[in-house]
Amino acid sequence: MIDETIEEIREMQTHSSSVVAVKATRSLAELTERNYATVEEFERDLERNVGALKRANQSHASLYNALMEVLRGVQGKADTFEEARELTLDTIDRVVESVEMGKSRAAENAASLFEDGDTFLTHDYSSTVMEAVELAVADGADLTAYVTEARPRFLGRKFARELAAIDGVEPHLMVDGASGIFLSECDRVVIGMDCIVDETLYNRVGTFPLVATATRMGVPVTVVGSSAKVVDDGFRFENEIRSPSEVMLEPVEGIQLENPAYDATPVELIDQVITDEGVIEF
Repeated sequence: MIDETIEEIREMQTHSSSVVAVKATRSLAELTERNYATVEEFERDLERNVGALKRANQSHASLYNALMEVLRGVQGKADTFEEARELTLDTIDRVVESVEMGKSRAAENAASLFEDGDTFLTHDYSSTVMEAVELAVADGADLTAYVTEARPRFLGRKFARELAAIDGVEPHLMVDGASGIFLSECDRVVIGMDCIVDETLYNRVGTFPLVATATRMGVPVTVVGSSAKVVDDGFRFENEIRSPSEVMLEPVEGIQLENPAYDATPVELIDQVITDEGVIEF
C-alpha cells in the first residue's frame, strides 16, 4: 500500500493536498502488519517510509506536516514493538481526524463569508471552498460563481460541474485569461491553497496573475484552507514540473514547453486567510 500510495502521489491522481495527506498517513498502517524483532527496527522502517512518502511530492505542506506528526508521535515513545504498533495506529487515527476536521472547520468558518446574492470568482478545484459554498447555500444564500478552467488539466471544469448540481448556485466557466473581464462583476475572489510558507502563497499556477489583477481592481481576495497548510519552519516548498504532454501532445522541435504546477503569490496581495483556527488578516 505504501509503494502504491507513493506512485499515486507522484502521478497526482489525487488532486486535493488534504486527501493526499490522509492517504499517505493511512498507508503507514501497513508497517504495523509486519514483524519486527525490536522497536528500534520498526522505528527505522517508519522513518524510512515517512521519508519516501514526503519525497513523493515536496510541494504539499499538509503531507509533510501529517507524516512528521506521526513520526514525532511514535519515535522514542514505546519500549516494545507491540507498544509502538498500537501507538502508531492511534497516532494515524488522530492525525487523519485532525486533517479532515481542520478542512471541515475551515469550510464552516468560510461559509459565513458568502452573503445572499454574492458573486464570487474562484480558480482551480478546492474541496474546502466547495464545502463552504454548500454550507452557505444550505443556510439560504443564492450565489453566482465564475470559475476558471485551470489549464492545462482543466480542474476548474470539475468544480463548475459540481456547482451546477447545487440548487442556489449559478456557475459560469471561463478560460483562465478572462478574469480581468469578469472580476468587475464579482464581490470577492475565494480560492483554496496548497500551502503558505514564508509569507508566500503557493497554489495552482494562474493564482498569482488572478490575485494581482483582483488587487489592482479592488476586489478582495480570501484564501481558505486548513491551518496545517500554513507552515512557519521545517518545510521547503519545491514546485512540481508537470509533463509537457499536458500542454502539447506532440512535441515541436525548437520549443521548450513549460508546465509548472504551482505559482507563488505574496501574501501582501491577499486580504485574509480563513482556516480552522480562525481568520488571518493581511
